[in-house]
Amino acid sequence: MPITFDESTRCFHLQNDRISYIIRLAAGRYPLHLYWGRRLRAVSDDLLSRLCAYTDEDFSLHETPLDLLPQECPTFGCGDMREGMLHVLHADGTHALDLQYVSHEIIDGKPALPGLPSARGEGAQTLQLTLRDSESGLSVTLTYTVWPDVDIVARSMRVTNGGASPAVIERALSACVDFEQADFSLLTLSGAWARERGIVSRPLVPGDQGTSTARGASSVQTSPFMALLAPNTTEQTGDVYAFALCYSGSFAASVHVDQFSMARAQIGIQPFNFSWTLDPGDSFQTPEAYLCFSPDGLNGMSRQYHALTHRHITTGRYAAAERPLLINNWEATYFDFNEEKLLALARCAKDVGIDLFVLDDGWFGHRDADNSSLGDWFDDVRKLPDGLAGLSARVHAMGLKFGLWVEPEMISPDSELCRAHPDWCIHAGSRMRVESRHQLVLDLSRQDVRDYIVEHIGAALRRAQVDYVKWDMNRNINMWGSAQLPPERMRELGHRYILGLYDIMSRIIAQFPDVLFESCAGGGGRFDLGMMCFMPQAWCSDDTDAHMRSRIQYATSLVFPPSTMGAHVSAVPNHQTGRITPLETRAAVAMGGTYGYELDLLRLPQQELDEIAALNRRVKSMQRLLLYGVFYRLKSPFEGNETAWMSVSEDGREAVVTHVFTLAQPNAKPALLRLVGLNPSLDYRDEATGRVYGGDELMHHGIRIEVPWNDYRAQQFHLIALDS
Repeated sequence: MPITFDESTRCFHLQNDRISYIIRLAAGRYPLHLYWGRRLRAVSDDLLSRLCAYTDEDFSLHETPLDLLPQECPTFGCGDMREGMLHVLHADGTHALDLQYVSHEIIDGKPALPGLPSARGEGAQTLQLTLRDSESGLSVTLTYTVWPDVDIVARSMRVTNGGASPAVIERALSACVDFEQADFSLLTLSGAWARERGIVSRPLVPGDQGTSTARGASSVQTSPFMALLAPNTTEQTGDVYAFALCYSGSFAASVHVDQFSMARAQIGIQPFNFSWTLDPGDSFQTPEAYLCFSPDGLNGMSRQYHALTHRHITTGRYAAAERPLLINNWEATYFDFNEEKLLALARCAKDVGIDLFVLDDGWFGHRDADNSSLGDWFDDVRKLPDGLAGLSARVHAMGLKFGLWVEPEMISPDSELCRAHPDWCIHAGSRMRVESRHQLVLDLSRQDVRDYIVEHIGAALRRAQVDYVKWDMNRNINMWGSAQLPPERMRELGHRYILGLYDIMSRIIAQFPDVLFESCAGGGGRFDLGMMCFMPQAWCSDDTDAHMRSRIQYATSLVFPPSTMGAHVSAVPNHQTGRITPLETRAAVAMGGTYGYELDLLRLPQQELDEIAALNRRVKSMQRLLLYGVFYRLKSPFEGNETAWMSVSEDGREAVVTHVFTLAQPNAKPALLRLVGLNPSLDYRDEATGRVYGGDELMHHGIRIEVPWNDYRAQQFHLIALDS
């Protein structure tokens, strides 16, 4: 059984064939963290001796403060002087919580979380552990899920007010693990617009460290993820303990190293600018966190998160399907287009083998620049005389699918909607409304706002007969206030906004179950597992430069598989960096995600169009492997002059290997790239050259990489195993 409870030792053992997570009830009352790592067959006496001092006979908070113990649900104010998972302000002004075990339930499957996205529970088993503070009547249900096919434990917490007075939650995290040691490096992802998710690693030190955001979105500046790496961990070897949050709003991920070199790792909703009032009988549910243990380095961790995403996170028609090759008109036309120009671009796209034409910003209201009309979701007949319906019909008649850009969460001060409903935006009373990109944020905590969005965006998508939607969000919240929330609940706005967003997406996606939805947030500003529960792919970055994208996509792959990463070939000189890279390189990097184009095909010579047509045929022949194969990082762009990665079929008989040199070096000898994941007993033929290699040779000796004569050169190998 994946989850067992031993009455004699008071131990819960969560396990599959590869990992174990063990909890022990000290004195039968306090859930303590005993073990997390490689699978153990049983809980030995030696392991139990770690907590042997805390027995039913002599354990007492009066003599043994919880500050010394590794806890599953630490709280502040009753013996533990570290920051805990849960801080509650009681009606009498105190914060103390003495949470003691009440009951548990082990159930098959996995309950959904009310109002929040979460992983599905096929084949899973779940432990629900209920604790209660007798003084206040507050109870906590800790939920743990394990799957047989991924080495991940899902954790969340539900807080219920069973007392007679309101209580205010000031901190409610999703997971906490107390480690006996602090001999780790902390790895997080950090960046900015157009350079999202750079890899940052540093040794743990005494005190607090971690990553967080208070911007109302998971953000381009950081990512709701962190990993603790044992000494000498590499891509392929070493123990990794990782935490990823299924949430799209402000979050915090932190590690506190105490005076005894114990490391407390926690992740959840950002406590800053957050509170939640619980009236008697009310409950509060935290988002789900996914805790991954890998003994096989960072690549092992990534393979588990990729498997979780493919098997238990993404849903809908495209969750496991090949994706249409698309062209987006944005970098081809920006706001300056008419129907004739769009149709000419679509015809050329069809000729080179593209499947989907996407109309980006500028089709609605009177939007000739980014300073008006958000919220006015009616067609601009100056540009589209027959509206979206006419354009879509003509694109469909060419044999192409039709896609549309929307930004439902925003409102322009210069819009009919804002003039009609000036209080619908998030604003701080009568203070100046701080704009960003000439826009404000709609207050999604309001039911009337959500209903308006669902009605008008839904109507636009029906008019357009869409096959694809790019759902954008181009600014974060920098003034916090709602015209509908009372003052004492104003700090609930950030979480209520995200709950409102999830409600809107659920309702709209339910109306269009066959549509491919892609998330976007000023590029990769909301690239998180919460969004992946609704939309199977996200625009990885507004930076389409192949050199920068190789870094961004490489780091993104720590948690997310290629099938989630929107990646396109763009024009040169690149519109973000001015860099010129070969078409072959731009295509090779874009094949690391959901392939498409951001350029004006009408300006390209026929020779380049022919090359694009050949590239499209190649992508389609390998797409399932590229999107859903087992992914391996081989060379890091953060550590040298080259980067490399590969995708391998589940049976190990086919692989695509991509290698990119950054700067050319004169008079350099060819390099060797060692591959992984192949069958050493098989021979493989490279489809481009016809050369045959042994699987053992490719993994132990390597494949030869020719040193380029100019910068930013890519080489790609499509390897297929020969029959015996």
